[in-house]
Amino acid sequence: MSETDKSTEDMLVIRAGSTEAIKGPSEWFTGNVRIDKLFTAPAPARVGVAVVTFEPNARTNWHTHPLGQALLVTDGVGWTQCEGGEKTEIRPGDLIWCNCGRRHWHGATDKSAMQHVAINEYLDGKPVDWLEPVSDAEYLGTLAKKD
Repeated sequence: MSETDKSTEDMLVIRAGSTEAIKGPSEWFTGNVRIDKLFTAPAPARVGVAVVTFEPNARTNWHTHPLGQALLVTDGVGWTQCEGGEKTEIRPGDLIWCNCGRRHWHGATDKSAMQHVAINEYLDGKPVDWLEPVSDAEYLGTLAKKD
Protein backbone atom coordinates (compact mmCIF):
# COMPACT_ATOMS: atom_id res chain seq x y z
CA MET A 1 0.00 0.00 0.00
CA SER A 2 1.38 3.43 -0.89
CA GLU A 3 1.75 6.34 1.50
CA THR A 4 -1.12 8.06 -0.30
CA ASP A 5 -3.55 5.23 0.49
CA LYS A 6 -5.03 5.12 3.98
CA SER A 7 -6.41 1.91 5.44
CA THR A 8 -8.24 0.90 8.57
CA GLU A 9 -9.79 -2.44 9.35
CA ASP A 10 -13.10 -1.13 8.04
CA MET A 11 -12.22 0.97 5.04
CA LEU A 12 -9.64 1.79 2.37
CA VAL A 13 -9.26 5.34 1.10
CA ILE A 14 -7.44 5.64 -2.23
CA ARG A 15 -6.22 9.20 -2.66
CA ALA A 16 -6.95 11.06 -5.89
CA GLY A 17 -3.97 10.91 -8.21
CA SER A 18 -2.41 7.90 -6.47
CA THR A 19 -3.18 5.39 -9.23
CA GLU A 20 -1.35 5.19 -12.54
CA ALA A 21 -3.16 6.07 -15.76
CA ILE A 22 -2.74 4.05 -18.95
CA LYS A 23 -3.48 4.76 -22.60
CA GLY A 24 -6.50 2.82 -23.83
CA PRO A 25 -5.14 -0.05 -25.96
CA SER A 26 -5.83 0.17 -29.70
CA GLU A 27 -7.15 -3.41 -29.52
CA TRP A 28 -10.09 -2.10 -27.44
CA PHE A 29 -10.49 1.57 -28.44
CA THR A 30 -10.50 3.91 -31.44
CA GLY A 31 -8.85 7.28 -30.78
CA ASN A 32 -7.19 8.69 -27.68
CA VAL A 33 -8.47 7.22 -24.44
CA ARG A 34 -7.04 7.45 -20.91
CA ILE A 35 -7.90 4.85 -18.27
CA ASP A 36 -7.40 5.58 -14.57
CA LYS A 37 -7.98 2.18 -12.97
CA LEU A 38 -8.95 3.15 -9.45
CA PHE A 39 -9.74 -0.08 -7.68
CA THR A 40 -10.36 -3.79 -7.92
CA ALA A 41 -11.98 -5.12 -4.75
CA PRO A 42 -10.41 -8.09 -2.97
CA ALA A 43 -12.29 -11.41 -2.96
CA PRO A 44 -14.97 -12.33 -2.24
CA ALA A 45 -16.06 -9.02 -3.79
CA ARG A 46 -15.63 -8.83 -7.56
CA VAL A 47 -16.14 -5.18 -8.48
CA GLY A 48 -13.71 -2.91 -10.32
CA VAL A 49 -13.86 0.85 -10.83
CA ALA A 50 -12.10 3.01 -13.43
CA VAL A 51 -12.37 6.56 -14.74
CA VAL A 52 -12.21 6.57 -18.54
CA THR A 53 -11.59 9.77 -20.52
CA PHE A 54 -12.31 9.89 -24.27
CA GLU A 55 -11.02 12.68 -26.51
CA PRO A 56 -13.33 13.80 -29.36
CA ASN A 57 -13.91 10.93 -31.88
CA ALA A 58 -12.67 8.32 -29.38
CA ARG A 59 -14.81 5.32 -28.49
CA THR A 60 -14.74 1.74 -27.30
CA ASN A 61 -14.94 -1.25 -29.58
CA TRP A 62 -18.14 -3.23 -29.48
CA HIS A 63 -18.05 -5.25 -26.29
CA THR A 64 -20.10 -7.15 -23.69
CA HIS A 65 -19.94 -7.60 -19.92
CA PRO A 66 -20.72 -10.97 -18.37
CA LEU A 67 -22.37 -9.31 -15.34
CA GLY A 68 -23.31 -5.93 -16.83
CA GLN A 69 -21.74 -2.50 -16.40
CA ALA A 70 -22.75 0.81 -14.84
CA LEU A 71 -21.41 4.06 -16.31
CA LEU A 72 -21.70 7.44 -14.61
CA VAL A 73 -20.88 10.34 -16.95
CA THR A 74 -18.85 12.98 -15.09
CA ASP A 75 -17.76 15.40 -17.82
CA GLY A 76 -18.36 16.32 -21.46
CA VAL A 77 -20.79 14.86 -23.96
CA GLY A 78 -20.76 11.34 -25.35
CA TRP A 79 -22.70 8.73 -27.25
CA THR A 80 -23.65 5.16 -26.43
CA GLN A 81 -25.47 2.46 -28.37
CA CYS A 82 -26.62 -1.11 -27.86
CA GLU A 83 -26.54 -3.27 -30.96
CA GLY A 84 -29.78 -2.87 -32.88
CA GLY A 85 -30.79 0.18 -30.84
CA GLU A 86 -30.54 3.91 -31.33
CA LYS A 87 -27.39 5.91 -30.64
CA THR A 88 -28.06 8.05 -27.56
CA GLU A 89 -26.40 11.22 -26.26
CA ILE A 90 -25.06 11.06 -22.69
CA ARG A 91 -24.13 13.97 -20.42
CA PRO A 92 -22.76 14.60 -16.89
CA GLY A 93 -24.94 13.05 -14.24
CA ASP A 94 -26.40 10.44 -16.61
CA LEU A 95 -26.20 6.84 -15.37
CA ILE A 96 -26.14 4.11 -18.00
CA TRP A 97 -26.72 0.43 -17.24
CA CYS A 98 -25.39 -1.95 -19.91
CA ASN A 99 -27.16 -5.30 -19.54
CA CYS A 100 -25.30 -8.57 -19.14
CA GLY A 101 -24.05 -9.94 -22.43
CA ARG A 102 -25.54 -7.10 -24.54
CA ARG A 103 -23.25 -5.82 -27.33
CA HIS A 104 -22.69 -2.08 -27.01
CA TRP A 105 -20.19 0.77 -27.32
CA HIS A 106 -19.69 4.19 -25.74
CA GLY A 107 -17.39 7.16 -26.19
CA ALA A 108 -17.05 10.86 -26.87
CA THR A 109 -18.94 12.69 -29.60
CA ASP A 110 -17.11 13.84 -32.71
CA LYS A 111 -16.82 17.36 -31.23
CA SER A 112 -16.61 16.91 -27.44
CA ALA A 113 -14.52 14.93 -25.01
CA MET A 114 -16.35 12.75 -22.46
CA GLN A 115 -15.41 11.15 -19.15
CA HIS A 116 -17.23 8.45 -17.21
CA VAL A 117 -16.77 6.26 -14.18
CA ALA A 118 -17.08 2.59 -15.17
CA ILE A 119 -18.17 0.07 -12.56
CA ASN A 120 -17.82 -3.58 -13.58
CA GLU A 121 -18.13 -6.95 -11.90
CA TYR A 122 -15.65 -9.68 -12.72
CA LEU A 123 -16.84 -13.17 -13.62
CA ASP A 124 -14.07 -15.76 -13.51
CA GLY A 125 -11.56 -12.88 -13.39
CA LYS A 126 -12.96 -11.11 -16.46
CA PRO A 127 -15.15 -7.95 -16.56
CA VAL A 128 -15.40 -7.49 -20.34
CA ASP A 129 -15.27 -9.34 -23.65
CA TRP A 130 -13.81 -7.09 -26.36
CA LEU A 131 -15.09 -7.40 -29.92
CA GLU A 132 -14.54 -5.60 -33.25
CA PRO A 133 -14.11 -1.82 -33.67
CA VAL A 134 -17.15 0.40 -34.16
CA SER A 135 -17.08 1.58 -37.78
CA ASP A 136 -17.11 5.29 -38.62
CA ALA A 137 -20.54 4.78 -40.22
CA GLU A 138 -21.91 3.25 -37.00
CA TYR A 139 -20.23 5.90 -34.84
CA LEU A 140 -21.47 8.84 -36.92
CA GLY A 141 -24.91 7.32 -37.53
CA THR A 142 -28.25 8.87 -36.65
CA LEU A 143 -28.70 10.10 -33.10
CA ALA A 144 -31.89 9.17 -31.23
CA LYS A 145 -34.41 11.98 -30.81
CA LYS A 146 -34.34 13.54 -27.35
CA ASP A 147 -37.31 13.15 -25.00
